[in-house]
Amino acid sequence: RSQNVINEALQDALKNVSARLFSDDDLAGIIITSEKKDFVAGADIDKLFQATDPKEMLEWLEDFKAVLRKLETLGKPLVAAINGSALGGGYEITLACHYRIAVNNPKTKIGLPEVKLGVFPGGGATQRLPRMIGIQNALPILLEGKNFNPESALKLGMIDELADDLPDMMAKAKKWILAHPESKQPWDQPWDQPAFKWPGGDNHDPNISQLWAVAPAMLNQKTRGNYPAAQHILACVYEGGWIDFDIACRVESRYFAHTATGKIAKNMINAFWYQLNAINKGKSRPEGFEKSRVKKVGILGAGMMGSGVAYVTADAGVEVVLKDISIEAAEKGKQYAVKLLEKRLGQGRITPEKQAEVLNRISTTEKADDLKGCDLIIEAVFEDRELKGNVTREAEAQITETAIFASNTSTLPITGLAEQSARPHNFIGLHFFSPVDRMPLVEIILGQKTGKETLARAFDFVQQIRKTPIVVNDSRGFYTSRVFATFPMEGMALLNEGQHPRAIESAGLQAGMPVGPLALTDEVSIALMLHIIEQTQKDFAAEGKQYVAHPGENVVIKMVQALKRSGKADKKGFYEYPQDGKKYLWPELRKHFPPSDRELSQKEMMTRMLFIQALESARCLEENVVISVADANIGNIFGWGFAPFKGGTLQFINDYGVKEFVGKSEALADKYGSRFNPPEILIKMAENKREF
Repeated sequence: RSQNVINEALQDALKNVSARLFSDDDLAGIIITSEKKDFVAGADIDKLFQATDPKEMLEWLEDFKAVLRKLETLGKPLVAAINGSALGGGYEITLACHYRIAVNNPKTKIGLPEVKLGVFPGGGATQRLPRMIGIQNALPILLEGKNFNPESALKLGMIDELADDLPDMMAKAKKWILAHPESKQPWDQPWDQPAFKWPGGDNHDPNISQLWAVAPAMLNQKTRGNYPAAQHILACVYEGGWIDFDIACRVESRYFAHTATGKIAKNMINAFWYQLNAINKGKSRPEGFEKSRVKKVGILGAGMMGSGVAYVTADAGVEVVLKDISIEAAEKGKQYAVKLLEKRLGQGRITPEKQAEVLNRISTTEKADDLKGCDLIIEAVFEDRELKGNVTREAEAQITETAIFASNTSTLPITGLAEQSARPHNFIGLHFFSPVDRMPLVEIILGQKTGKETLARAFDFVQQIRKTPIVVNDSRGFYTSRVFATFPMEGMALLNEGQHPRAIESAGLQAGMPVGPLALTDEVSIALMLHIIEQTQKDFAAEGKQYVAHPGENVVIKMVQALKRSGKADKKGFYEYPQDGKKYLWPELRKHFPPSDRELSQKEMMTRMLFIQALESARCLEENVVISVADANIGNIFGWGFAPFKGGTLQFINDYGVKEFVGKSEALADKYGSRFNPPEILIKMAENKREF
């Protein structure tokens, strides 16, 4: 392996070493380090994913912890010399040491990211870290799963000292050992010794008691009870604070074995480890083309999307030309980057030099001539075919025949837009998500004539600006917009049926979505949704196709045309947006959408919201709109936040059971309409007992 991971081989090696060390009376101390690039990357994910028996998992974990416990109670000073990244179980090994020294390399990552995979640190971290840096300081590190560079880790107390390089690290480790011949962990000191005290207080402290009174409620507000790993972290830290250290570690092991062998852990490991890694390694990128880098990007349109793309591109080290109809409009777009960089500067995350460097990469213009030299153009103007055609022709006249032209359209088919291009083989879709600086996904859309080299270069650019690419084929709404729209539309269908708006929003949140469907519609703009509906109706008529209206469209039309409420941008939508204070649901909603005699349960509403997204994802896979299961799952989690604990829409179907999902879909279709009919792909999978 290129990295050390915690598996049987590592455990056996540690056992053998600890046995030899135990009998060596001349030993002054022990340094644990690695000859590989990183210290230890964490647990063997394959073993974790395949584990189904909690008892076997418990025994394996207890065996690993026993080795660490033997080392830290050997009676000799034990130093972790952290030469590279120490993550998860790798960092937990360092916690069993008496002192931690890390080479100050900004690329080195130190942390406990397990919660992001649906599990939690099970190698003693929920017991050692709170005893080392305090409960209040340890909980965010355990619950948020963030990784830190060595300087940040030092400030947090996660490590004890920095070294300039490897020789300096080893020299400092030896020096510390010689200066501390008798070393014990604080939790191994006698109870009556001052060294045993928990930093910041233990469970008996009034401030900590107050924390425990509110922590579960605060956590539930964020997770809605959908993430057992986070709940079990709280339980481990709390329960461990009342009992002996060794018993507390056993409690942690029991919680971990239960969590790691559960469905949610499997869902999240599958999505965020296997599928995401496959995408990042280029599974959807055509082979046979060398890795490329973009040097200069022209961005057409300095509105919300264009300015966001300009910022992330310049921040990744690429020169940007931001063009709009006037220099004033272009400069206004650049101010978005100014604002974001000022915020980062105020937070101490960048230097003034870095701020100036990024801003200097963005030049503004109203002249098409300034696009000369760009090897990529990204069009981000309003969703209008004629306008997009005009800017395409204007830009292509300035760039070389090898340059790529990309449209940031979220709904208009790429093949149709490419008809206005002189080089359709170089024309592609790059669909960014708002706000661009925070959303990790870019949807790459292939037109019928898009070349493989164009796809490869577009894929490379998305990774160059530190985003995650998924690749889809052309269709109306592509993959993300098409599936995403089903969620807010189902929320509006429920409102149209007379369900209480607050209950609808609550059901969306409880289902695992980041915001309720009505709040989301306000964010997107109800007026924009009406525009898309009207454009789709026109397109269907032009193509001679029958248009079937969605029941949620009644709400969109009424809100915009009759009630003049178009969304958050105008401070009037399903919510009211007071100048000072938090938004709240518009009190008149119940008047305009009267209550139904049949009040649905929260579970029924949650089921409808999740099923409608999963069904549309399956249809997209059946129609070859989305190319792979990995792209489908990561696309909906990263694109609009589909319940991460479900592992994506298609994994949700697996988790539910394909046969059971088909049966429930048919029952929903009988009640609520044909949009819930399962596609043929699911029916065949159920018959053949297959999964995605």
